[in-house]
Amino acid sequence: MTPDLLPLAGLRVLDFSQFLAGPYAALKLADLGADVVKVERKGQGDLSRYLYLTDTRVGGESTIFHAINRNKRSIAIDLKSETDRAAVAELIRGADVVLQNFRPGVMERLGFGYDAVKALNPKIVYGSVTGYGSAGPWVDLPGQDLLAQARAGVMWLNGGAEDGPVAIGLPIADILAGAALAHGVLALLFRRERAGIGGQVETSLIEVLADLQFELLTTWFNDGGRMPRRSAQNPAHAYLAAPYGVYRTADGHVAIAMGKLDLLAQITGLDEATAALDAFAERDRIKAGLAARLTTRPTADWMKAFVAADIWAAPVMDWQELTRAGMLDLLEMVQEVRRGDVALRTTRLPLRIDGTRPTSARAAPLLGDANDLLSRGWG
Repeated sequence: MTPDLLPLAGLRVLDFSQFLAGPYAALKLADLGADVVKVERKGQGDLSRYLYLTDTRVGGESTIFHAINRNKRSIAIDLKSETDRAAVAELIRGADVVLQNFRPGVMERLGFGYDAVKALNPKIVYGSVTGYGSAGPWVDLPGQDLLAQARAGVMWLNGGAEDGPVAIGLPIADILAGAALAHGVLALLFRRERAGIGGQVETSLIEVLADLQFELLTTWFNDGGRMPRRSAQNPAHAYLAAPYGVYRTADGHVAIAMGKLDLLAQITGLDEATAALDAFAERDRIKAGLAARLTTRPTADWMKAFVAADIWAAPVMDWQELTRAGMLDLLEMVQEVRRGDVALRTTRLPLRIDGTRPTSARAAPLLGDANDLLSRGWG
């Protein structure tokens, strides 16, 4: 697919956001063809350039920055400089989308809040991510993924009845907020095409984590406020009955989602009396019985039997096993991007357009690599 055939080809995005949530939204737009220009602080840039997960650096910068900012350009500016502020204002006049994820009030103090930007460009689509919205007692608290997980109930929900809170091992609030922001931006762009008006879309880490839990929260709202009782044995879901859970095998682990207990009993050798117990009220006893049986054979043996019997189960795989399985290659989900002598393997957009997965040859930008925009505009 050539760049001009991507659905967002020609769309201009000015991205003030930093770290993860906002830049993830910008990444989705870039992969769909938008020209995304990061607005970074002169001399320093996005702090995620230096936010190292490990001691691995690519081109002197963190893998986080490379992963989230591929397929973008960068301008490095000083917002205290009237010249730079005027140049940014001119870019806003020619932009389609502005993104930001600062704490509430910061962009207003910088002179580029929604009202100021709308005055420069009435048809602008303006997207914002915050930690906890733009008002209320949490408005000034740090909007960080782990902290949002803690406040949203997600951390409490994970793990078993005897465990303490368990964080999800991914920045899930940031990723979901970025996805929600991109979703809202696309909706407003569609409205602009039909009605000729711009608009503002706002989301927050707490909102997307509430949405993540929509099934469980709906159950709780309508169940008299009765808190779910997390399984103490092989936990996986607070509301689901046995056998739902993750079990150790002789050489690894297997996850079991759905399956008739009598059939599982036949396959695993679980005694009939345990299999006949109430699958929710006695789920810990049932799961303990299954756990004892599943440790007697290797994962591959169990999976062969489960697949033959249409038991919904899967081996618990690490990244090496996932890549050896060949699915990422089959789905063309891995690509190589380059910036000069720097080559980086990374993921691709998780969807196809007209049967083809868009590719992004451009790696993450050098700080200020598009500073000529400040003098010549979008061109």
